[in-house]
Amino acid sequence: MDNPPLMSAPPAEPTQAPASAALPWRDALKVYLEPATLRMLALGFSAGLPLLLVLGTLSFRLREAGIDRTTIGYLSWVGLAYGFKWVWAPLVDRLPLPPLTTLLGRRRGWLLLAQGMVIVGLIGMAMNDPRLGLQPLIWCALLVAFGSATQDIALDAFRIESAETRKQAALAAAYQTGYRLAMIWAGAGVLWVAAWAEVAPAVAVTGAAAYQNGAWKTAYLVMAASMAVGVLTVLLSPEPVRRVLPKAKNAGEWLRSVLIEPFADFIRRYKWQAALILALIAIYRISDVVMGIMANPFYVDMGFTKDQVATVSKIYGVIMTLVGAFVGGVLSMRLGVMRVLMLGAVLSAASNLLFAWLATRGHDLTALIAVVSADNLAGGIASAAFIAYLSSLTNISYSATQYALFSSLMLLLPKFIAGYSGAFVDAYGYSTFFTATALLGVPVLLLVALASRMAARTGDGERQ
Repeated sequence: MDNPPLMSAPPAEPTQAPASAALPWRDALKVYLEPATLRMLALGFSAGLPLLLVLGTLSFRLREAGIDRTTIGYLSWVGLAYGFKWVWAPLVDRLPLPPLTTLLGRRRGWLLLAQGMVIVGLIGMAMNDPRLGLQPLIWCALLVAFGSATQDIALDAFRIESAETRKQAALAAAYQTGYRLAMIWAGAGVLWVAAWAEVAPAVAVTGAAAYQNGAWKTAYLVMAASMAVGVLTVLLSPEPVRRVLPKAKNAGEWLRSVLIEPFADFIRRYKWQAALILALIAIYRISDVVMGIMANPFYVDMGFTKDQVATVSKIYGVIMTLVGAFVGGVLSMRLGVMRVLMLGAVLSAASNLLFAWLATRGHDLTALIAVVSADNLAGGIASAAFIAYLSSLTNISYSATQYALFSSLMLLLPKFIAGYSGAFVDAYGYSTFFTATALLGVPVLLLVALASRMAARTGDGERQ
């Protein structure tokens, strides 16, 4: 770091460490049993739960209620709240929340507030019927998305500050495992609950005739209650060691330290290479994000029932997600993050081609199992490596703000493009759409290769 920020404690180094010897296999595996790693498993669950409830699962609910695909695609822009969380991240990073900060600490105080917003928003989504008007449901979904994005900001800082650099890949893998488990619960579990709560078997066809809002009300209330996992973990977790920051002499100095310095620090450390890094972050998950909005409407249109989709996701999806996150974390520590980042990029794009193949099969449950399994394996590997990569780029003095910038940038362009996914499917069909999303991943491979070469030249990459 050329010019470390002003602070009363010794200057903090970026979480990325110079190249070092790899951890022995036994030590690498033992990291997964440490308290900090287990906490991240539970908090990852809390972070992953809201996402599908305002995006993927909501799209299934809306399609079953007879909402057209183009409208569903545009409503996915609710997820842009995640793409702009860097705007209020400096406040989460530095602003105290009396009395929560006094009672719990800065990180845990913000986590608890954010979780409260998610719970209130989910209850609101449960109480509204989309057939009677979408606006109330959208406002509640926005509250969930805003609370969820705020939780992500505080949680990313909590994770980065909870362990040393060489253990970040393991924490990222535990976080990703909890996150993906929550996504299974918010994707498959909510469908199971909704199917169980139906007063009579719904007709497995697209349209309002198959829709029972009371069943979805029960399902979303169960999801709101599931946030208790995160709330209890926050209440029982220790606050990371607080860094003593100098008091600002005036409002201008405070704004500079909170709003400008985190971004200036990143540019100072990486100089012109920052553009390459930001470009990679902006499109790394583009194939998955753009495709994901239409996945559930696709299942509905292919005639798969809630029980079928839930069962496939719950059994095969969970197994392959756990395998993918574990493999991604261990390989990142053994082989280096950049190599696994490339592997994840290849697998993510390839799994979308499997969905294009599935679109030609019609209602084929065996094919659905194979495709969902492969997709979750690829997603687990790619996400574990990507989270570790993002963590390695931050300066711990600005961990919340800088990580929020990175994770926001990761979603901004993909979420914007995904808003047009419904219109694309209406115009060209599912098979062409899934193939196009796979091709979006080709530029990612080039950027990962360039970033790997850059890291090798500067000595920032570990075991390239």
